[in-house]
Amino acid sequence: MAKTAILVCAGTALAAIAAPSSASASANSRPQSPNRVVVDCFFHAQVRPASFLIACADGNNYLSNLRWSQWGPDAATATGQDVVNDCKPYCAAGKFHSYPAQIRLDRARQWNGKSREWQYGRLTVNYPGARPADTPQTMTYNLWS
Repeated sequence: MAKTAILVCAGTALAAIAAPSSASASANSRPQSPNRVVVDCFFHAQVRPASFLIACADGNNYLSNLRWSQWGPDAATATGQDVVNDCKPYCAAGKFHSYPAQIRLDRARQWNGKSREWQYGRLTVNYPGARPADTPQTMTYNLWS
């Protein structure tokens, strides 16, 4: 009786140990979809960033208060603020103004030869209301890689 109980306990323990490792092995052998990222000015991959610098050279245009409603394989969408320097009378003396904006990232492509990360290649900013002077309602930017 005792020998049977010991064998049953040992078998149960081995099954408990083996189950997680075999489950993780099958999960690891299954192909996973690549991560989607947006690459910032410093070539860092970001997922659902709270802010994003558009004008890398001088910092005169950036997105802030981003709230992402979608982050998928084909596109990412958010709402937030487009903060733009009016550069009047020149950029160093200009003032920053915020405009409500709808953001879309799309055109994902493999980033820097890394198979697990694909970067969104295009950024679209749509202004549902007020927008910077001399700016169309929708602006599209090809993002760097």
